[in-house]
Amino acid sequence: MTALPLVIAPDPRLKTKSTPVKDIDAEIKQLVADMFDTMYYEKGIGLSAVQVGVLKRVMIADVTWRDEGGPGEQHIMINPEIIENAPEPNVYKEGCLSFPDQFVDVTRPKTIKLRYLNIDGETKEGDFDGLLATCIQHEIDHLNGIVLTDYASPLKRDMILRKLTKLKKAGVFDQHDHDHVHGEHCNHG
Repeated sequence: MTALPLVIAPDPRLKTKSTPVKDIDAEIKQLVADMFDTMYYEKGIGLSAVQVGVLKRVMIADVTWRDEGGPGEQHIMINPEIIENAPEPNVYKEGCLSFPDQFVDVTRPKTIKLRYLNIDGETKEGDFDGLLATCIQHEIDHLNGIVLTDYASPLKRDMILRKLTKLKKAGVFDQHDHDHVHGEHCNHG
């Protein structure tokens, strides 16, 4: 198992647009494996490559896994793009591994149609709804340099960023030396 260090906000990499993957080689496949190890270790349900410091358009999700039961339905999406949204909105209290223990109500389309490459380089299209659709949209935001606090009010955004800056300076997020206390909310990458 290789759990990679997380990029914790505030960090300029999180506001940087990731570049498309041109070739799904052994390095990308290893990145995906390490991302799953990291996501499960950190108790998340989604993760984008930028959150482990790699500015490539790679994201993963598994909204059905449980600590005791191991992996659920794993989704690997390379160069994902939303090609259609349903007009029906869904509001979810989202968390983010790069914003530990911070939550923001985010309104997103309830269902999406997505085009992406799978790990074998095949172009796929799929319809996603519910929590998985929310998670995928959250991770695509990361790939586009959009973060959780972009959905918060200016006051809440400033409070969250000040708190995380203070905790980073205190060394609280030194990798894998802290315990995560996540609530019942969805912790995306």
